[in-house]
Amino acid sequence: MSDRRFRFGLVAAPTMSGDEWVGLARRAESLGYDILLVPDVPETGSPFPAAGIAAGATTALRVGTFVLVAPVRTPSSIAAESRTLDRLSNGRFELGLGTGRPGAEALAAQLGTEFPPAAERIARVGAAAEAVRAAAAPGTAGPGAANPGGVGARTGPRILVAGAGPRILTLAAQVADTITIALPPSADEAALAQAVGSLRESAGDRFEQIELALNLAAVGEKPVPGLERWLGGTPAELAARGAIGVLTGTPAEMADRLSRRRDELGISYVAANAAAIDDLAPVVERLTGT
Repeated sequence: MSDRRFRFGLVAAPTMSGDEWVGLARRAESLGYDILLVPDVPETGSPFPAAGIAAGATTALRVGTFVLVAPVRTPSSIAAESRTLDRLSNGRFELGLGTGRPGAEALAAQLGTEFPPAAERIARVGAAAEAVRAAAAPGTAGPGAANPGGVGARTGPRILVAGAGPRILTLAAQVADTITIALPPSADEAALAQAVGSLRESAGDRFEQIELALNLAAVGEKPVPGLERWLGGTPAELAARGAIGVLTGTPAEMADRLSRRRDELGISYVAANAAAIDDLAPVVERLTGT
């Protein structure tokens, strides 16, 4: 699994001005980040326009949703938005799908839809992925020449599914190009290895074609607002406990940790909050494309 190339992403809510959003996208591109990811929460509105503006302001930066709450939208609407953005960005759009974080009921209320029970939410993620695949133009290879993660050429936007429970990860193993293992940031390497092992069993022969991703809650040892209360420790304390969601040390030490994790578990796609853009940049410089 060590032949998978590293990719790095930034997750940013478009709560700033248009000029500031464009500036962030261009800065991310200049620092070597591969993709800018937009969350789907009531406070920020639809992630599709924000992703489109970021794509239009850059030349190579990929854009994506992280992650779109599939159960509160129809599969056909997700497919239409995704196909348009994938085409207009010249294949630089990646669709991240999920069942919804805590509080997603508020997003459903904002959109005038219902937030279904857990089993139906998982089924709707699958239906959305199926609709996006079906809507992709025949013969259109995506995601472009860059071929992220070394995964083979395919049609339409890449689909990422994020989740931690066995049912959503089983679905992800069947339909996703990329899977974000959304364990709690305080989980340890053993829990991460167990999740990857379960994915391998669920995916079977397909496993080697799937790009594995992990989101970082903190990079470096600077205090992160709310992190200590949320996870029960500072970044340094969490790192000492082996938490997978924090990355500390020198750039070389951080790069070595990510490289070992990739070699052992195959996790090659790393995303972090945009607040960590400068802290993670030296690691991005060392590892991107390797």
